[in-house]
Amino acid sequence: MSKMIFVNLPVTDLARSMAFYTAAGFTNEPRFTDDTAAAMQWSEHIIVMILTHEKWKSFTDKPIPDAHQTAQVALCISMESREAVDAIVTAAAANGGKADPNPPQDYGVMYGRSFEDPDGHVWEPMWMDPKMATGEIEPPAHTPA
Repeated sequence: MSKMIFVNLPVTDLARSMAFYTAAGFTNEPRFTDDTAAAMQWSEHIIVMILTHEKWKSFTDKPIPDAHQTAQVALCISMESREAVDAIVTAAAANGGKADPNPPQDYGVMYGRSFEDPDGHVWEPMWMDPKMATGEIEPPAHTPA
């Protein structure tokens, strides 16, 4: 089996979150979905498990933070173009999310924005010039390392 990542997120309304992630371009994997959790696939190797609070609490005794008030992670996903970055942020905002809770970043060869899902989890779609990704060109001095 190839290496994969499963991002697990607690959500307050499973159906609302499934609709949100579907609108943002994720695909539901019904084999791993029931009334307590849904597998929302981003790519062959990246799956977001959205879990009801009750399901989440079966994995840990730690309290569930309010992601609208606190930040624990920023989930960065690569996109194929600047336009795709803008499109996913627009789709997120039109389907119960919030566009640009963090300032957009445009470094010419790198472009990124952000959105929150309905529960406040922050996603950062970004595009990078393929030449920078392969090392053919160096990042500008003002980009983050």
